[in-house]
Amino acid sequence: MSSPAARRACRAAGVMAGSIRQKYPARLPCAAFPAVPTMLLVDFTALPTDIVAAVRATAPLEVAGVVTGIICVWLAARSNIWNFPVAIVSCGLYLVIFLRNRLYSDAGLQLAFIALAVYGWWAWLRRQAAAPEATPGPHPEAPAPTTLPITRTSGRLWAALLSAGLVYALGAGYLFTRYTDAALPYYDSATTAVSLVAQYQLSRRKLENWALWIGVDVVYVGIYWHRGLALTSLLYAVYLGLAAYGGWEWLRESKTQKIGR
Repeated sequence: MSSPAARRACRAAGVMAGSIRQKYPARLPCAAFPAVPTMLLVDFTALPTDIVAAVRATAPLEVAGVVTGIICVWLAARSNIWNFPVAIVSCGLYLVIFLRNRLYSDAGLQLAFIALAVYGWWAWLRRQAAAPEATPGPHPEAPAPTTLPITRTSGRLWAALLSAGLVYALGAGYLFTRYTDAALPYYDSATTAVSLVAQYQLSRRKLENWALWIGVDVVYVGIYWHRGLALTSLLYAVYLGLAAYGGWEWLRESKTQKIGR
């Protein structure tokens, strides 16, 4: 039988020591759980009921944000330039949603996403405007690509992006911890940093952006479920699948061109 202190530690992590030891008497000691964030411990038996209740309680504004968000990622995975204006609309909706819920860090992230979407839209349009017309005649020249080519992130760019992301994650996490009542400040700051790096890579059509989106979306599913935004958590689960598809689609497309850096 476990001690009262051990039972309290298990309860703090959302796991009952008695039931865990009854199921796994020798393999899963309670000491393994105190460091596990509660947002990662989900009662999967209650998921269907929770999801239905969340959908029924969802405001129209959040539904619009979810729908436009899915459309945006799908268009990005298809290398469609319209992903940028749709992203601006979706981020604007979530800016209002997060402000109403006093999620100021996430609201600030939406402003950054809007700025990066505007930049990405401009970069793709500039490439399109620079494409020459096909030369008339029996042997016309092939027009240049109308979008940025898919390239890989160079080592120098990786170093710059990761350094900036690390500085932001640690600095913002510290400030949120010390001066605000933010929930999960270091998780929020780290996911914000990774999201900004991935969004910049997406704007420049760097192949590795999808790997970053996959990793950060896994964490976002847990964070938003923990905060009670069940439908948004479900949206990020969809994002996870779309990011995997986007990575596969871009990798397939990149094989038809000469990848540079």
